[in-house]
Amino acid sequence: MAESASHENIKLTFPVKEHNKSRLSGKIRYWWSWLVAGSMILLIAMPAMIFLSLIDRRMWLFPLCKWGARTWLRTCGATVTVKGVENVDPNRSYVFASNHRSYLDTATLFFYAGPKMGLVAKKELLKVPIFGQGMSFVNIIAVDRSNPERAIRSMEKARQVMDDGYSFGVFVEGTRAMPGELLPFKKGAFHLAFQTGSPIIPVAIKNTDWMMGKRTGVAYAGEIEMVLLPPIETAGLDPDADLMDVLLQTREAIASELSNDYGRQDTRD
Repeated sequence: MAESASHENIKLTFPVKEHNKSRLSGKIRYWWSWLVAGSMILLIAMPAMIFLSLIDRRMWLFPLCKWGARTWLRTCGATVTVKGVENVDPNRSYVFASNHRSYLDTATLFFYAGPKMGLVAKKELLKVPIFGQGMSFVNIIAVDRSNPERAIRSMEKARQVMDDGYSFGVFVEGTRAMPGELLPFKKGAFHLAFQTGSPIIPVAIKNTDWMMGKRTGVAYAGEIEMVLLPPIETAGLDPDADLMDVLLQTREAIASELSNDYGRQDTRD
């Protein structure tokens, strides 16, 4: 094993980029983006789900959802630049371990990380009408972290999907962080990687916190930068001895990339 990453699994803070955009225009774009999202779900996704269920072709919804993710990003005024594609072998399955500061991250990771992509999501999304029912159509697996047995079953389902050649994206903080924050990482993504012997791709997503940050209620046009960092292998490693080391390596890779724009500081509660 490589030497353990130097940082602990604690909250880090980074300065948030400043801008001079109008808050009123940001609120208008924010609510417009959700109106478009709701319309796509009601007018396109719901009829498609019913039809595909009747003909037993549920996975045909996948390309439609990819289109929906890209269309929604454009509605939000987002352009996306992806760096580090040379680190990803299209013939392998990976666990993409990403930071998470915005709803924009989900659409970005789902559309741009690869053609055969699933996501691990919070169980609360199952309660969203239509969207929650459609999650299983496109390999979005909900995890109930409050119930260990259900969480294990969800990870087993994800493992089976990966055996079919899919990769999985996981927001390893477990929830959206506030603008400028990197929260402590959860272990679920790393258990999945160790169980499948899949490499982990650390993913740093930048700028989404000021474009549509948590609890800001605004959406601004801008450029999302998604950086796919070199893979961290898990095959042949012992989860009991090595999992935390791999988690810290992944965290250090993401934190270092985020700090390329600004400095960082540890925040201990």
